[in-house]
Amino acid sequence: MTENSHQPGIKKSFSPNTQRTFHVALRVIVGAVSLLLVGCGASSAPGDPVSTVLKTQNPLVAQYNIAAGSPESAWVEFGTTTAYGRQTSVVEAANPYVPQISVLVAGMKPNTTYHMRAHATYYGGHEWVDNDQTFTTGSLPPGNQLGLKVTRPNPNLNIAQDGVELLDIEAPQTNNLEAAVTDLDGNVIWYYTFGPNNPAYPFPIRPLPDGNMLINAGYATSDILEEIDLAGNVVKQIDIPGLNARLQAARFPDNVININHDVLPLSNGHWIVLTQTSKSFTNLPGYPGTTNVLGDYLIDLDPNFNPVWVWSDFDHFDVNRHPYGLPDWTHGNAIVYSPNDGNLLFSMRDQNWVVKIDYENGTGSGDVLWRLGDGGDFALAGGDPSQWFYLQHFPYLINQSATDLTLAIFDDGGLRPNSQGEDPCYGFYPVCYTRGVIIHADESTKVATVQWQYLPGLYTIWGGSIDTLDNGDVELDVTAPYYLNPVSLVYEVTHTDDPQIVWQLQITGGFAYRAYRIPSLYPGVTWH
Repeated sequence: MTENSHQPGIKKSFSPNTQRTFHVALRVIVGAVSLLLVGCGASSAPGDPVSTVLKTQNPLVAQYNIAAGSPESAWVEFGTTTAYGRQTSVVEAANPYVPQISVLVAGMKPNTTYHMRAHATYYGGHEWVDNDQTFTTGSLPPGNQLGLKVTRPNPNLNIAQDGVELLDIEAPQTNNLEAAVTDLDGNVIWYYTFGPNNPAYPFPIRPLPDGNMLINAGYATSDILEEIDLAGNVVKQIDIPGLNARLQAARFPDNVININHDVLPLSNGHWIVLTQTSKSFTNLPGYPGTTNVLGDYLIDLDPNFNPVWVWSDFDHFDVNRHPYGLPDWTHGNAIVYSPNDGNLLFSMRDQNWVVKIDYENGTGSGDVLWRLGDGGDFALAGGDPSQWFYLQHFPYLINQSATDLTLAIFDDGGLRPNSQGEDPCYGFYPVCYTRGVIIHADESTKVATVQWQYLPGLYTIWGGSIDTLDNGDVELDVTAPYYLNPVSLVYEVTHTDDPQIVWQLQITGGFAYRAYRIPSLYPGVTWH
């Protein structure tokens, strides 16, 4: 790289290492000068404020600007007293020429005054701590009536797993919150709204490794896949027309009609997006005439939204296998990354299968390596077909080796057969029942074993999630119990032969498509 000096006609070449050394030296000089001016405390030179705390478009989120010299990194501690108690993750400076770092402070209850204090670090090891600042949060959106009630029915059990609860709510016909995070007492501490003039719902929402949120917003006009920061600012987005234009430019032949159910962020910045398309078939057995069959596409988008790998279930499965009829043939609803081999696990709800796809980190053939579930490639230990999962959601990979894996699965249970494989249930509890189940699958012997289950005594025909927690407990979300409307129930239970409820959240005013524990709103930080 060449740079022009201030002397006409003279050019000097700087290598990347030289530039880095120059940037570091510049920061050290600027930081040292600043520290000479402001000292090691929080006071600043007259007329030159060290920091400001500003409102954002989200009334529960503050923007803390640190402008003491040219900091290398900064973080903020905050709480309702000067004991603070919670903190953000560390934010690195974007470049050495901008003498300010902004930290979004999120995780605060509505209508509450919080104390917060910034910590900054400079090249050369210098540190600076701000004086205490205060910020008063605003209210939740007007008209919100989402109800959240926490109970701990067994106080003698271990305390609930640390963290906060991420809620993915479907309530598009109301003003109730739909993307929200609560503390373990049921207080909303973060939310995102989609706009009163164009209501939508998150389908789904996932935290990203950098602290932003990834949301597929199901708008009436078009699904929009978007990355937002904690204040709700859109970082980047793509809608259905934009996605189809990218597919056509990359010479993939088909259009997609929606983005739905899941999007999987990968460590390389790619997103695996679950979409649907429709294909016409003529005179299928039992379906005379033309039938427009809905199937699933998995699309690997690079960070610039370019499709680099596309998989279609039409290329790998028989359209005449449809346990729940047509046109909704496969109804994929979750994607899981398999770190041992770089492949994908894909939940096909209307096939009662979780399948493994040869992805190989974007270089795979797309072949289906196995099908787990009733009528698939694995025998179920004990041979009782009722112990398979049916209309399942949210497979969660607990552990994996070269030859086997263990999955937690939310088993909705619709059309579950009896132990002889007959008389499937038709929508009523207790004949139909929902459970959380953990299954061990030996990929070499093709034998699956039910290791654990929890039956909450409910039945839900759709939605749900499950995961295992660091304290050993299991959490599951029962989206829509058949006799409660609209209510969801989230349980943290012991991972024991006789599971006991440690923590329970009852949600009214919306259905929680997914609900699960995350350590905090910040990567690498756990809130207690």
